[in-house]
Amino acid sequence: MNKKIRRSGAKIMASLIVLLGSLSWVMLFAVINGTIGQLLALGVTLFGSIGVAKAIGGDILMPYWAIIFCAVGCGVFRGLLRYIEQYSNHYIAFKLLATLRDKIFGALRVLCPAKLEGKQKGSIIAMITADTETLEVFYAHTISPIFIAIVVSASVLVFVGTFSSWYLSLVAIAFYLLIGIVVPIIASGKLKESGVEYRKEFSSFNAYFLDSIKGVKDIVLNNAGEVRKAEVDRRSDVLLAETKKMKHEITKSSALTELMVSCAILCTLAVGIVLVGAGKLEIYRMIVGVVAVFGSFGPVIAVSALPGNLTNTFASGDRVLDLLAEKPVVQEVISGKDIEYKNLDVSNLFFSYDGNVQVLKDICLNAEKGEIVGIVGESGCGKSTLLKLLLRFWKKGDGKIEYNGTDVDEINTSSLLDNVTMVSQTTYLFDDTIEENLRIAKADATTDEIEAACRLASVHEFIMTLPDGYQTKVGVMGDNLSAGEKQRIGLARAFLKGSELILLDEPTSNVDSINEGIILKALKEQKNKKSIILVSHRESTMAIADRTYRIDGGVIKEEQDGRKN
Repeated sequence: MNKKIRRSGAKIMASLIVLLGSLSWVMLFAVINGTIGQLLALGVTLFGSIGVAKAIGGDILMPYWAIIFCAVGCGVFRGLLRYIEQYSNHYIAFKLLATLRDKIFGALRVLCPAKLEGKQKGSIIAMITADTETLEVFYAHTISPIFIAIVVSASVLVFVGTFSSWYLSLVAIAFYLLIGIVVPIIASGKLKESGVEYRKEFSSFNAYFLDSIKGVKDIVLNNAGEVRKAEVDRRSDVLLAETKKMKHEITKSSALTELMVSCAILCTLAVGIVLVGAGKLEIYRMIVGVVAVFGSFGPVIAVSALPGNLTNTFASGDRVLDLLAEKPVVQEVISGKDIEYKNLDVSNLFFSYDGNVQVLKDICLNAEKGEIVGIVGESGCGKSTLLKLLLRFWKKGDGKIEYNGTDVDEINTSSLLDNVTMVSQTTYLFDDTIEENLRIAKADATTDEIEAACRLASVHEFIMTLPDGYQTKVGVMGDNLSAGEKQRIGLARAFLKGSELILLDEPTSNVDSINEGIILKALKEQKNKKSIILVSHRESTMAIADRTYRIDGGVIKEEQDGRKN
């Protein structure tokens, strides 16, 4: 089944125009300048034709010097107004690009992590970069031409009708409608599907290529380079085929437009000659009228060419609007309660991702300040899901998650995240220094606080062996560090943040036994100040737990023979 754009082109345009907001006045200013500028451009040839009409004996009252002055003046002021129009359009475009990126980032932040777990990062990057850049065409080169074409065409029709003949105006309006409305509608219909497919393939290729670059080391180690290369080539060929298909339709539309303009010129000239031959129109008036019609097709041609650009614009706009309209799985709580963590109580908790298969069933556990609670179980049993529910990343089903006796759905999100932090199985590091990556947890942290947190996470000594210490760049995606080193920096972030409840999802899965022992010792030393929920599939990691729960098949049971500390 072919994919269709859910929104119509008109609806996408209207939604994008709404985003103008306070910049609407700047856009109006650009449209006015563009319209006057286009009329002045037309005025250059029009006054030239008036000079010819006067030379052949036409009843023109203007002296030659005035005609020349007006023609030159139109050209000079046309250049100035054109500059102002383009400056205004691009000012709006780039301002809105910045606003759109901010809105997209804000939407991603709200949708994270639940709605983003299944999305490819390459596709999101393509939206932030290529899609928003494509929308620049709409704001800088679409809105103004449409209004300019309408105003200029209407002005020419009135002028030609009153000065020359309404028959010439009728011919002109017929071709205005054909070139400015009929041809774009036909072209848009043919380009709609190819435009959607092109953006889809572009996004897919971008995501796959980005993954290939990120995983190039593993590709080489597994001798999968040729296979991966073949798939990149195949996807590139598919994208090229969609590009050619779209360009082919754009070329046909452009050719049809040029043909219509040629027909318009011939028909207008023919009607003018017939009127002169029939004695219904003086030749000098015919010359001025025909020249005015000839010179007026520039804005109409610009409108006719829009579908070629708007094909990509509508596809990109639809994707961006989809993201901005997407609702998060859970809404941020801003009018609830603030807490200072003392204890956690989970009772009769059920959860399902799809509403059918229960991932967690009748979960009951509690954690008090000053203890370590262990959760153990096989991979895929729901341990990580439970931690995400404690942070309200997903909407819980039946049952309760209560902090200090207050349900998690009634706690302000900012307060919850201040009191509870999680270290996941994979720690993301930004392409910055180690120190700046740590300051994400606490922007105003002192050097002593940072070093103390790193000592607790058994990573300080390693950092000091690096040439630039804490100022060492970690590289894109933290590629300059090993998985274990990144995980310990993630643990140091949690210590630096100082939350009263720390959720640890497999905190020692990427470290050796010596460092595991150091980290576990550090966690044990911290337990008198905080609550720690420790998730692992390793039984050895549970040695420091005061109480241990086991999850099996979505059901949790407290271990009665767990080691006490």
